[in-house]
Amino acid sequence: MFDRDNWQEIYATVKKNKLRTFLTSLGVGWGIFMLVIMLGAGNGLKNGVMSDFAGTATNSFFLWTQKTTKPYKGMKPGRYFNFNNADTKALSALKELKVVSPQNQLGGWRGGNNVVRGLKTGNFEVNGANPNMTQIEQIKIDSGRFINENDMNEKRKVCVIGDRVREELFKTGEQVIGAYVRINGVYFNVIGITKAESRGQNGNSQAKKIIVPFSTFQQAFNFGDLVGWYAIVAVPEVPAAMAEKKVLALLRERHKIAPNDELAIGHWNMGEQYGKMNGLFDGINILIWFVGIGTLIAGVIGISNIMLIVVKERTREIGVKRALGATPLSIVSQIITESVCLTAISGYFGLLAGILLLELVNSVIGNEVPMFNNPTVDLQVALTALTVLVISGALAGLIPARKAVAILPVEALRAT
Repeated sequence: MFDRDNWQEIYATVKKNKLRTFLTSLGVGWGIFMLVIMLGAGNGLKNGVMSDFAGTATNSFFLWTQKTTKPYKGMKPGRYFNFNNADTKALSALKELKVVSPQNQLGGWRGGNNVVRGLKTGNFEVNGANPNMTQIEQIKIDSGRFINENDMNEKRKVCVIGDRVREELFKTGEQVIGAYVRINGVYFNVIGITKAESRGQNGNSQAKKIIVPFSTFQQAFNFGDLVGWYAIVAVPEVPAAMAEKKVLALLRERHKIAPNDELAIGHWNMGEQYGKMNGLFDGINILIWFVGIGTLIAGVIGISNIMLIVVKERTREIGVKRALGATPLSIVSQIITESVCLTAISGYFGLLAGILLLELVNSVIGNEVPMFNNPTVDLQVALTALTVLVISGALAGLIPARKAVAILPVEALRAT
């Protein structure tokens, strides 16, 4: 490995066959370049898609009412029903649940309402929520505070607004905390301003949302004890899907819904969706490695073929070395060293080119493409790919090396 004469011979061989060496190395370099690019693109796509899950507990699920589709206990299908405060108490008693957060919204799902501040009016989403909402959805307070239990117990007319609400209803530099906004004719005191953490649709929704205490919402807007929907988090040791089944069974029983009526209660499980997306990207990652390793193997086979040609060209030289007492190990080590040298150098430049291109793409697109974010490769993954390449290079040189050792000195000296 550290024999100077061996490295001089390798240099002489490379210098003598520059084009052949370049084209052979290009195959290996291109292989690891494509592997890095594909891994980076896969990570960028995963980061973009998973950003929609950011800020929400991944073991959470959501439930809302729909009309029944099956008759049950003398009741006809097509019946409408609502969740209520008693349901909240019943759900809170389940040991499988960590957080039960009832929610309400003016105008229903994705409904907007005119909110007035002086002469300015905006159409925003108005939600009634509990303080435990922060355990389900990540809410960053830019200034002021979030609603608390005292606000709930005393049914205070206070609200927390998103940063887009502030931009549209207030002038730059105007004092927001302590000011009042009018929602459906009811005045609410602004106690906090949120700043959206997630990207995409979720981030935009947070920025244009106004949150008031759930108890105040029910009283101020004449909702009685009605609950629009539930956001629920299962305890860590219980899968969200299992907790969801128990919750659905309890709610069906409480509202006299047929046990097999799957459409009466709408539900969406964040845990299941998160698991599906992780599984999808794990599959994509395996496919990328499969294709990338295949490309690398093609390049390494090229190295092996070239080394066979090198052995054939240096038959007399090998014969002379064997006649002068060179051991088979020294011959094998020289061939393998040359093979590893070619693969390592070409692999390094391919790896470097791939990383530089990914950094360039990342700097150009920044956060402009929501579905494609931070397309980079982890350093450990890159080094692993290079290590695999070097090992492959050693294996590629093994067959030509064995052939070189098999050459008899007398036959080698006769070769022309």
